[in-house]
Amino acid sequence: MSGLEMRELEAFLVLAEELHFGRAGQRLYVSQSRVSQLLRSLESRVGAPLVHRTSRRVSLTTLGERFLADLGPAYEALRRAVDDVRAAAVGIGASLRVGFQGTVDGHLADALTLFGDRHPDCVVDVVEIPLSDPFGALRRREVDTAVVLLPVREPDLVVGPVFSRHHHTLAVPARHPFAARESVSAEELAECRVIGVHSDAPEYWRAVHAPTRTPEGRLVPSGPAVHTLQEGLSLVAADRGALLLCRATAAHHANRSSVAFVPVTGLPVSELGLVRHRHHAQPRARAFAQAVVDTLPD
Repeated sequence: MSGLEMRELEAFLVLAEELHFGRAGQRLYVSQSRVSQLLRSLESRVGAPLVHRTSRRVSLTTLGERFLADLGPAYEALRRAVDDVRAAAVGIGASLRVGFQGTVDGHLADALTLFGDRHPDCVVDVVEIPLSDPFGALRRREVDTAVVLLPVREPDLVVGPVFSRHHHTLAVPARHPFAARESVSAEELAECRVIGVHSDAPEYWRAVHAPTRTPEGRLVPSGPAVHTLQEGLSLVAADRGALLLCRATAAHHANRSSVAFVPVTGLPVSELGLVRHRHHAQPRARAFAQAVVDTLPD
């Protein structure tokens, strides 16, 4: 294994997650052919194929699966060791960029304050993430960690902690028949157009936050799709549809006279999670995660 390059190992790990040379190249910021070249070099060192390649699909060989099981934890441990010694040498880092969806609630504000008290030399920037692209900023390294609505089923992202559990609320125009109600049921979503989210967000994520079916399977009419929360609320005010959002976000916007916020029964609770990149996370991102944990309500 003399001369083994970390880039070869990283290419294998990313390809094992994506099972697609093009997507692996995008994540590694290299060409598809470069990913193939790195993999061939690694296979040459190992002495056997690690990946089955056909024109239609990519899959791991039996040896590749075994290698992945052994390499994954070892690579993570090595990466953490390098990050930790770097942090010890130069401090936690010059800056922390925290992305968020929706609003910065009291808990998140407390976590930001605690992190600042613990690491006064680290400048913290707070960046709003579009509703339609919950994970893009992390992958583009525009933020170091992000507070996003769950679910998160992305193999390259690490979730935790999970917090801010709230029931859903339906934003409707102030003159909508639902506006005077104390609550509406999830089945009644079939009686209004629900504003959707643009397709940058994964389909499974959009299905939770802009469902097309009620829990009993009734069709929910689709309204226009939006990129941001503000776009969605503006469309609600213009009577273009209704928007699902968590109760905490609804409370933050309760002063909008043109929009009414009505609790929804029969849906799973809305949850926020702190997310960081599995391969690019810095010590400061893990330190902020600890601040979030330490400020969780009892």
